[in-house]
Amino acid sequence: MRTGRSEVWERCGRQVNGEGWYVMGKVIALGREFGSNGRKIAQDLAEHLGIKYYDKDLITLAAQKKNIPKEKLEEVDEKRESPWRYSFDENMAMERQFHYEPLNDVLFNAQAEIIEEAARNEDCVIVGRCANYILRDKPDCRSVFIYAPMETRIKTIRARTVWDERGAEQLIKKVDKQRKYYYNNYTDEKWGSMKGYDLCLDSSRFTREQILEILTALYHTIG
Repeated sequence: MRTGRSEVWERCGRQVNGEGWYVMGKVIALGREFGSNGRKIAQDLAEHLGIKYYDKDLITLAAQKKNIPKEKLEEVDEKRESPWRYSFDENMAMERQFHYEPLNDVLFNAQAEIIEEAARNEDCVIVGRCANYILRDKPDCRSVFIYAPMETRIKTIRARTVWDERGAEQLIKKVDKQRKYYYNNYTDEKWGSMKGYDLCLDSSRFTREQILEILTALYHTIG
């Protein structure tokens, strides 16, 4: 694990009446296999519930937060560690000093801060980016992992790209491998392991309406 979040609630909670209670947004943190329609499911759920949806816009927000070109962060989003290092200048005493961080670390830490802030301030659905782990101690978060059989995912990818069956399968394995490495690198859990989620759902077994019904019911279990 590269980065811990042991003090999440020191930063993320909003105390009420001085009695130690915290008011926070209700969150669904949704992980997904590539081609399982997890992103579409998350979009549909957020729209159905009328709450905020976070996915690739987390990259834009991180770029703004760190003043780094968005295109640079897109290259490392949920991917293996990049050899690129990003320089940060600091004014310390009388001289300027520079330190360098792996771009993946910069992105992870920026997104983690944004995810924590969103969880503090609003109800939302957050896709990927280790959100289930970052918010693992948040009582008002439910974590979901969407998966599907390989043959189903191949059909999904072929329907929206020009890949043939072999190419689609190779792409799926590549993206899943990148996401697995990213997740395992920044957490002490295993990507896709049922132990890391409140609910694991095979999207091929249910209709869109049934999935929305299941996830809406899960959302409403949040106190």
